[in-house]
Amino acid sequence: MPGIHEIRRLPYSAEQMFDLVADVARYGEFLPWVVATRVKSDDGREMLADMLVGFKMLREKFTSRVIKDRPHTITVQYVDGPMRDLDNRWEFRSLGPHECEIEFTVQFTFRNALFETLAGQYFDKAFRKMVQAFEDRAAALYASA
Repeated sequence: MPGIHEIRRLPYSAEQMFDLVADVARYGEFLPWVVATRVKSDDGREMLADMLVGFKMLREKFTSRVIKDRPHTITVQYVDGPMRDLDNRWEFRSLGPHECEIEFTVQFTFRNALFETLAGQYFDKAFRKMVQAFEDRAAALYASA
């Protein structure tokens, strides 16, 4: 299964970064290609959410279960959508009051193996751009705090 693995050290607390990633309802404000999100349920520990992703004329809806273990991990489990599988995990490690390390892993499988081979290289770039968008959002929210 293709995947992406990133580790970043950031000048924000693990709690701040956890809160930013857990705020699925605001993804449309800063994540590229995210047209809309809808949180169907959220009990603080587990969330069920839809995300509408669009690029030009293409629009796809993904439903995911988000398991939150504040402030350590966020695990996203694919429930439904156009792919066979799309799971990711965020780990937040505190390095001090204003610094943390984030480890992000995503694994994905397309329903069509040929499409997976052709599109895999573009997904790599797209996911890296999305990780950068989280960093940019953190800077906008927390840099002056």
